Amino acid sequence: MKAILFFALIVSSYSYAQSGHDHQSDSDKKGDQHGDMHDSDHHGMGGMGGMMHGGGHHKMDKTMLKHFFEPLPASIIDEKKNAALIALGKKLYLDPRLSINDTISCNSCHQLTNFGVDSQPTSPGHDGTRGGRNSPTTFNAALHIAQFWDGRAKDVEEQALGPILNPIEMGMPSEEAVVSKLKKIDEYKTMFADAFKSEKDPIQYKNIGKAIGAFERTLLTPSRFDDYLKGDENALNDAEKRGLQKFIHMGCANCHNGVAIGGNSYKKIGLVEPYETKDLGRYEVTGLETDKKVFKVPSLRNIAKTAPYFHDGSVATLDQAIEEMAEHQLGRKVGPGFVEDVKAFLGSLTSKGK
Repeated sequence: MKAILFFALIVSSYSYAQSGHDHQSDSDKKGDQHGDMHDSDHHGMGGMGGMMHGGGHHKMDKTMLKHFFEPLPASIIDEKKNAALIALGKKLYLDPRLSINDTISCNSCHQLTNFGVDSQPTSPGHDGTRGGRNSPTTFNAALHIAQFWDGRAKDVEEQALGPILNPIEMGMPSEEAVVSKLKKIDEYKTMFADAFKSEKDPIQYKNIGKAIGAFERTLLTPSRFDDYLKGDENALNDAEKRGLQKFIHMGCANCHNGVAIGGNSYKKIGLVEPYETKDLGRYEVTGLETDKKVFKVPSLRNIAKTAPYFHDGSVATLDQAIEEMAEHQLGRKVGPGFVEDVKAFLGSLTSKGK
């Protein structure tokens, strides 16, 4: 029965998408200067976008919303039970001594005071050499399907260990060198023993990843959009609600969905209109032709605060990112009204704690 209902929603929303580009009230169209959408193709099938009821009144269909989004959970780790492990993980996350020359920490590229990013196109490593990809935020990252742009690490515990040995990033020569360095620090002797009470020799390389991963699992950032999903109609203003409608109607939510509003699938960049990049994405991990230029879909939580954008950090502003995603992924040209409203909606995904 659920399958039949879901199919009916798809059919009805597709009909909706074909019947009128924006389906807005007159006042909304004036704000858009009739410039929201051009091009008659609907590559996103309208994103199952039949969201409004009653002549332009911006009221969301809650059943429809649940097909796309869910609010952040209160927690994904028992912080009381894992207090010692989390404390160790935070210290390691902030400690530049995990790098070859004591200059680079996890926090250097994923700053806790800056929404988990460093606001640079690509990040400098221990000797100033820059990596080839933009450093994504660690906030809410534990909710993703995998880690890194190409998904080569299965979780945050595995991901945390990669940069330490990366010759461009933190530059440590081996696991043994990292462990030897930490064993010379009295505070770590105590903290590892507290976090891994059952282990005779707790300072092991794999345990560094376990600790940092545990800490990163605490980095959830509830937003006003979560309040809205939980039933607070006043959590979003009219512009944000319009933006949400357009976001779904255009098809953006076909990729940016779920609890992290993304991070749960892989897509080719330039799906409709080619995107110029030498980066082959997941192909470098899988070797599959179909994975060329395929990347993990980024989470949009805190997206208004985590510029620059895309895997190469080449897009400086959120306005440009919205325009380019519409063009390259959906084959659509969007006007200033669409960009303004969708940008407003995306702003509602910013952490309430900041």
